Amino acid sequence: MRPAPSTTGCAGRPPPRPGEDFAVRGKLTLNAPLAPLVWFKSGGTAQWLFEPADTDDLSDFLRTLDPEVPVMALGLGSNLIVRDGGVPGVVVRLGKPFAKVVADGLTLTCGGGASGILVSSTARDAGIAGVEFLRSIPGTVGGFVRMNGGAYGKETADVLVSADIVLRSGERRTLGVEDFGYTYRHSTLPEGAIVVGATFRGQAGEPAAIQAEMDRIAAAREASQPLRSKTGGSTFKNPQGHKAWALVDAAGCRGLTRGGAQVSEKHCNFLLNTGDATSADIEGLGEDVRARVKAASGVELEWEIQRVGVAK
Repeated sequence: MRPAPSTTGCAGRPPPRPGEDFAVRGKLTLNAPLAPLVWFKSGGTAQWLFEPADTDDLSDFLRTLDPEVPVMALGLGSNLIVRDGGVPGVVVRLGKPFAKVVADGLTLTCGGGASGILVSSTARDAGIAGVEFLRSIPGTVGGFVRMNGGAYGKETADVLVSADIVLRSGERRTLGVEDFGYTYRHSTLPEGAIVVGATFRGQAGEPAAIQAEMDRIAAAREASQPLRSKTGGSTFKNPQGHKAWALVDAAGCRGLTRGGAQVSEKHCNFLLNTGDATSADIEGLGEDVRARVKAASGVELEWEIQRVGVAK
């Protein structure tokens, strides 16, 4: 499949030209809207959206693509602000071919596009405990492996054995957990690298007990977080010795608005699109909150939500 004829891409830039004989087996879309694919339901387009058929397709694509063209992976779009001017280059979205999970003994072999809910449910059915917390991470394996996603006292680094990645060059590698340089919500995975699969290890458990723990986590999230709203999950990282939500609340930001964006009154480390917010509204509100918290407490909040693309 060749790219469409040259037209203007996001932010007025011409779209990247992968090459005259650039064939893919997956789906390659020019100027693809990203708002429907992210939880905030706002933002611009991807110059190119590539949904590979399999790992070979992705590897070949990246190997052929001009090295100067930026590449970004997109999972469920749950912890992401796509700016209104769109994302230059190529956005890679791993779909159904990457969404399988297989249990073997106490290990789980997972595609990079598998959700945390699917991983934890498969583990439950196989009697594998220790990964119940993944039930509460609204993302895919590729995302929470890259960002060391975690919740309820556990994080990806606690259960990851290894991950398969495709580098921006198209080279394929398998990395052990020690190769990720994990810290709080961060890894040293190179820019443009895409996690296409991972292996997790748990411990033996009873399916009924595992389900009970998953139910407890689900109920806790439902009670404390605005899960039925257009949101982006936890907005700011917890600073050392503090809870981000408590700092935001103490600075008087609960319910604060900017355009169509609002700080959640249910959990004030969540920002909401109340209906017609632009990404500029949402990001600007986050910066308003950061400024107020800095003035009130002296603490400088760090974004946990990833912000990508260009302003309009």
